[in-house]
Amino acid sequence: MSNTIIMREDEDFINVNYSEDFVRDQEFYDCRFVGCNFTKTDLRGSSFEDCTFQDCNFSMSELEGVGFRNINFIGSKILGIDFTRCNSFMFSFKFDTCRIEYCTFFGTKLKKTAFIKCSLKETDFSEADLSFAVFTNSDLTGTKFSNTTLEKADFREAHSFNIDPELNRLKKAKFYTSQLEGLLYKHQLDIV
Repeated sequence: MSNTIIMREDEDFINVNYSEDFVRDQEFYDCRFVGCNFTKTDLRGSSFEDCTFQDCNFSMSELEGVGFRNINFIGSKILGIDFTRCNSFMFSFKFDTCRIEYCTFFGTKLKKTAFIKCSLKETDFSEADLSFAVFTNSDLTGTKFSNTTLEKADFREAHSFNIDPELNRLKKAKFYTSQLEGLLYKHQLDIV
């Protein structure tokens, strides 16, 4: 197998089906992917910088060593992805209107990450750093926060979360008083 890196810059990829294919050892800079299918795609060794993925499907993709820097996911489906396998030196995102479900971000650094109108059901953020993260209008049903840094994170528009203040760092995190039930759930209080 060749070790040649393929470089792509300022290109548009529209409705490309990469499903169960190999897109390995490629570098994409300032590219736009619209309506592309990456289901079970092997992306190992590739990197994406300043790219946008709009209406794409990343279900069960293989991301070992993949770099994502300054990436915008818009309206995309991201299911069953283990982001801990990505290149930690190239790891910054913005998510808008995405389904990010059954994924793990265990121990990752996601400072200032925006999750806008996302479904984050059953996603694991244990031991992650989500300082200054924003969860605007996001569904956090079944999402796991354990030993997670959530300092100055904004949950004011989020819903369906259960966060134990004793197991997470929440200094100056933002919540509405109507969201107290999500912080006190383990005490089985009847908050009205």
